[in-house]
Amino acid sequence: MRCSAKCIPPLVLGLCGVVLAGCLSTASAEPEQGRKRLRDLGVMIGQYQPGPLNAITDVAGVKVGHRTLISGEGTLKPGEGPVRTGVTVIIPRDDVWHQKVPAGAFVLNGTGEMTGLAWVAESGFLEYPIALTNTLNVPRVANGVMSWMIRQYPEIGITDDTLTPVVAECDDSRLNDSQGRHVSEQDVITALDGATNGSVQEGTVGAGTGMVSYGFKGGIGTSSRQLSDKEGGYTVGVLVNANHGRRPELIVNGIPVGKRYDPPVQMSETLIPAQSEGSIIIVIATDAPLDSRQLTRLAKRAALGLARTGSTARHGSGDFMLAFSTANIIPHYPKEPTFPMTHLADTHLNPLISATVEATEEAILNALTMATTVIGRDDHRAEAIDLRRLTTLLSGLRTN
Repeated sequence: MRCSAKCIPPLVLGLCGVVLAGCLSTASAEPEQGRKRLRDLGVMIGQYQPGPLNAITDVAGVKVGHRTLISGEGTLKPGEGPVRTGVTVIIPRDDVWHQKVPAGAFVLNGTGEMTGLAWVAESGFLEYPIALTNTLNVPRVANGVMSWMIRQYPEIGITDDTLTPVVAECDDSRLNDSQGRHVSEQDVITALDGATNGSVQEGTVGAGTGMVSYGFKGGIGTSSRQLSDKEGGYTVGVLVNANHGRRPELIVNGIPVGKRYDPPVQMSETLIPAQSEGSIIIVIATDAPLDSRQLTRLAKRAALGLARTGSTARHGSGDFMLAFSTANIIPHYPKEPTFPMTHLADTHLNPLISATVEATEEAILNALTMATTVIGRDDHRAEAIDLRRLTTLLSGLRTN
């Protein structure tokens, strides 16, 4: 994303749903040019190979959409701007309302919110898209998901069931006018309508626009793993919204990068008084035939991938994991009292567990390496991790 210092009217750029408005400097959101994913830097995480896209969309049928909102600069005017926020949506499969997917969830530390988890836990399935956004925008985003669902299924709440959307939040108020709740219902609908099963944009995009992780600019990251034919040939994909961690904690492929990274950048360790300590949302998709109990087990293992990047799930952090499987269909209102489901034996879960840990770790690091520097409200600056410094540091520490 790039905008000149002159004033520009609101406009939409590309299929990713980027909205730029007002008078923006080039530093408000620097271009993605020059940013690279972790593997493109020569850093390989784990033993399993990624899928063709190395993204959650490697799981067939899964779609991702973003709506990115960037406008204004300078002093915060609550309710007006500057705006550095957005929404990211994940659609498990087409017609997920009638063809529900088994799902499970895990909350590592609950200083945050992912709505709808009570119904996921009770029912064992997911029946609508997942939406990610900022904390104060949860109700508006939920409205957007409901409006989109009602448009798809007009009998919802009349002759059909009602719904309780799954909306997960992280706090972006360090960079964004959070009180403005700038993500509208239409923004959510646009993201859902534009969701695709191709490559996934990462970093400073969608719900990740205003996020800060490990003292660097954070945001959206994704990765995937494919098992061998002998292990079932299954795919695991992960998408994260990374807004967690402190600079000294950061670990990259087992190396304590955060402790050695120098010089420190603005906002690396200090928080505005009473502000959130940060959060992360982790969404796991797989085509392995798992039930809700097994998916809950996978969701728990994502916490190990998070820990491998250095996180300690601090007191004020919200760490939410949600997993779903596209292998089986749970019918909406089955006519027969039973329906068939394929079920993977627990004794064959270990490769999926390892793949989940690896993909989670890499997705978080992709969020860091793909994010771009952002100057937000009150000129708060979230600096992107310097890729040259990172690769030099990794090379130097490996040889010591």
